Order: sequence, then C-alpha cells, then structure tokens
Amino acid sequence: MNDTVNLSLPSKPEYVSVARLTASFVANKMGFDIEAIEDIKLAVGEACNNAVLHSGSKDTYNLEFRQNNETLSIEIKDFGNGFDFNNYHEPMLEDPQESGLGLFIIKALMDEVKIDTEEGLGTKIIMSKIVE
Repeated sequence: MNDTVNLSLPSKPEYVSVARLTASFVANKMGFDIEAIEDIKLAVGEACNNAVLHSGSKDTYNLEFRQNNETLSIEIKDFGNGFDFNNYHEPMLEDPQESGLGLFIIKALMDEVKIDTEEGLGTKIIMSKIVE
C-alpha cells in the first residue's frame, strides 16, 4: 500500500482536530493498535499546534500522510518564520515550563523525527511510525 493523503489547513487552532482525525483514520486503516493511534494523534496535534502558535504564519500549513508498506510518514510544513534549531534545547523535566514540550513529546512518541527549519522559510517536521 503506497497511499498519500494531503491536507492544507488554516493556521487556526480549531482546525488541529481535523489533522488529528485524519491521522487517526490513516493509522487505523494501516492496522496500528489503539495505543499507537493515540500516540500518532498526539504527535500530529503537537506538531500542528507548533505550526499554528509559533510559526507566525496567518495563512495555512500543509500535512502529508504517506503510507509505505508498514511505515506511516507524516510531514507537517508551515510557511512561517522558522527558527534557529541550534538554539533549541530539550526541556528539563525536573523543572517543567508551561510550553516547550511539543518537540520532546513528538520525539518520544514516534519512531523517527526529522526537523528542517530555517529562519524566514518555515519549518517542516517529518515523523514516522512503524506498524508493529
């Protein structure tokens, strides 16, 4: 199975649920168990929240769900400000802050995560999970 599902969503918080529902549908169709589906939905929600809240873009962001054999790859691309990834630091769990856990959560839930960002050009997060 090599299906691809593409979405373009407004950069508004109320549309994040559309991305989460799509992730749930695609993951269920691929045969992920309920725990993995919930992990995927949470990771997608975190990435979309980052796109909406931190990108600085008022327009849209794109999602691409790629099913390839036993792997689901999800790409979330915003067209905002981007950021200097070299200045990103993992959160200190002993002293949690109100925000800043999104990338940490995504990395904890998915099998592979790649972040491509450049100031002024937006951010792309590619995450994948293997059906077990």
